[in-house]
Amino acid sequence: MIHIKEKFIRLAVFLSFFAAAIFIFSCSDSTSPENGQGQLKITMVDSPAGYDQVNIVVTRVEVHKAESDSTSGWFIINNNTATYDLLRLRNGASAILGNNSLDAGTYSQIRLIIGTGSNVVINGVTYPLEIPSGEQTGIKLNHSFVIESGLLYDLILDFDAERSIVLTGNGQYKLKPVIRVVPLVISGTISGKINPLSAAGYVYAISGIDTSATIAEPFTGSFKLMALLQQTYRVEVYSANPAYNDTTITNVVVVANNNTDLGIITLSEK
Repeated sequence: MIHIKEKFIRLAVFLSFFAAAIFIFSCSDSTSPENGQGQLKITMVDSPAGYDQVNIVVTRVEVHKAESDSTSGWFIINNNTATYDLLRLRNGASAILGNNSLDAGTYSQIRLIIGTGSNVVINGVTYPLEIPSGEQTGIKLNHSFVIESGLLYDLILDFDAERSIVLTGNGQYKLKPVIRVVPLVISGTISGKINPLSAAGYVYAISGIDTSATIAEPFTGSFKLMALLQQTYRVEVYSANPAYNDTTITNVVVVANNNTDLGIITLSEK
């Protein structure tokens, strides 16, 4: 946690160029479900990381039907190639990876097929980001879910870019994805605003061994933690300014399909 905090000043300078706007990307082949079909929507969000950008090229999104063979059991949700900067997907911003109809039934896996051109930007320098088997077998996520006729199943992929990128001994950056798959129906959010702006920093929601993080927007102090399971959290706020104290808020309850607004959090001067 401390090493992330130490990266804040460099990261916040870069993020300030984007803080004036929230970007919501949409890649969708959505169609009206036919009889015997339901709808699947997959949305991606991310936690902050100590990089300028983390750009992932996704060419196709597929799901696998349970009890089907490994080759013919895949169904395409979206085949429109798009590049996503993971670090913009924070504080309520998200990317729709797919929104399409599917035959009713049980599905067991999701996979993202990766194209060429993924990269990570550090201190203004762009480095290729290797994603092993990304173009062949894709990034596979095991998650069992049921599509019901006439109903929408809404999933959130919570990417953790900080933990997902590994620098190898030969200077190559590799992506070893750390992604939580969270059904929207059992998740909620926590939001708030840090005061004064000069004290804004990282915000963590912690429950047991589960930790989610975001970085307050430099121009507004606002933050929003996404894809939180319905439970009680401890919220820790870390100031990037050494002149201010950090603070902790306990017993923050998240209710599914609801936002818990912590209001204005004022950090005291040391």
